[in-house]
Amino acid sequence: MRLRYLAVSLLVVAAGTAAAQAGKSPELRIDYTMETLPNGLTVVYHVDHTTPVAAVLLWYNVGSKMERPGKTGFAHLFEHMMFQGSKNVAKGQHFALLEAAGGRAGADINGTTDNDRTNYFEQIPSNQVELALWLESDRMGTLTQTLTQEKLDNQREVVKNERRQSYDNQPYGTANEKIEEAIFPPGHPYQHDVIGSMADLSAASVDDVKTFFNTYYAPNNAVLVIAGDIDVPQVKQWVAKYFGPIPRGPKVPPLANMAVPAVVGREQRIVVNDSLAPAPGVFVAYRMPATKDPRGPVVDLLADAIANGKSSRLYETLVRQQQIATQVFGYDWNLADGADMLSFGAIGKPGANADSLARALLAVLDGSTGAVTQTELDRARATERFRFINGLQTMGGFGGRADRLAEGWTFFHDPNHVNKKLGEYDRVTLADINKLSRERLVPINRVTAVYVPVKKATASATPAASAEGSR
Repeated sequence: MRLRYLAVSLLVVAAGTAAAQAGKSPELRIDYTMETLPNGLTVVYHVDHTTPVAAVLLWYNVGSKMERPGKTGFAHLFEHMMFQGSKNVAKGQHFALLEAAGGRAGADINGTTDNDRTNYFEQIPSNQVELALWLESDRMGTLTQTLTQEKLDNQREVVKNERRQSYDNQPYGTANEKIEEAIFPPGHPYQHDVIGSMADLSAASVDDVKTFFNTYYAPNNAVLVIAGDIDVPQVKQWVAKYFGPIPRGPKVPPLANMAVPAVVGREQRIVVNDSLAPAPGVFVAYRMPATKDPRGPVVDLLADAIANGKSSRLYETLVRQQQIATQVFGYDWNLADGADMLSFGAIGKPGANADSLARALLAVLDGSTGAVTQTELDRARATERFRFINGLQTMGGFGGRADRLAEGWTFFHDPNHVNKKLGEYDRVTLADINKLSRERLVPINRVTAVYVPVKKATASATPAASAEGSR
């Protein structure tokens, strides 16, 4: 791991001391080559012989935003279905074969789904690249041939149980879902959560699921990245052998209208009586420019400037000075199209008053409007630089080199976006960040969800949630 870190670090320091003295990020260069197969599959190759490790990663251009009303949750369901076996790979063997070859389930072998995309990745010893390519191609090309009602029913129950564990039976577990529903208007592709509606999943038929797979899990709707200790001519032969015969899929339906006004237009407050919460929690979200918008990097830096680290104004005020919160946080959702969300939150001390915590949090956010300092911006920029470079120490996984190359192609039609990211942060000025905060960190653009702990003995007599009018 240390050698791999050194390899990327050497790339970053190539521009020398002058860049650091000028307050700019040193030049970053992740080299790659790419090709497009006749069936439409885009393939990106990145070579690094520092360690005998390679990553095979597939990004499918499908997330929950592609789902239609009445058929939500399909993208996430397929994250589970893709590990249930295909024509030549029995159920459970995807993990078993790769683990036997030196991969680690979860850390090195996994899949993730979000609003904008679904990815599957394997980070394995470089002499096992052919195995990983064969496994990915088999499920891309033949998964529906073995998709049965029994498999669908089984994974549908797994997803429902996931919802119970991660949403319904977790303190504050429904906060993000409620915020999404309030920030985006009814019917908007981002209004429903990635996990989808349990009613929709219950109603899904095998034919519904097969149609979704055949539409979106096709070579012409995917990018394949092979990165690491690879011999490109050899890997190209394997790619042609395993992926070349897979037929192109149908034309993907156009994305629904993602456009929304710049601000929500009214202040919203949601109060949830939570029998699982050990302490009050407050969650605040604002509608923001989308990640693909030129102001996307400004949104990232605004979140860090206000809430990142123990020197942030949110931590300093609520945790250190007022001592009414045990933790604070802020993050950008990184939604790609139409609009994004910027969320902040605070968890209070047990026994604290929820309304007092909410007032204190909102006071800090209101006081940040147009008031971010140069010191806060510099600290935020350093945080994003570290986060980005640290992710590139790995070949696969979230934020790794293969992931960033695939992200660039999927969202910007340009794998070279990985080499532009630090420059985008450098170009954000204090005027930019304060202009955006004045426009968006305003009451008519926010949703506040307040979670009030209630004793379990009285929870059944208390409404689960209530929505209050604008304040």
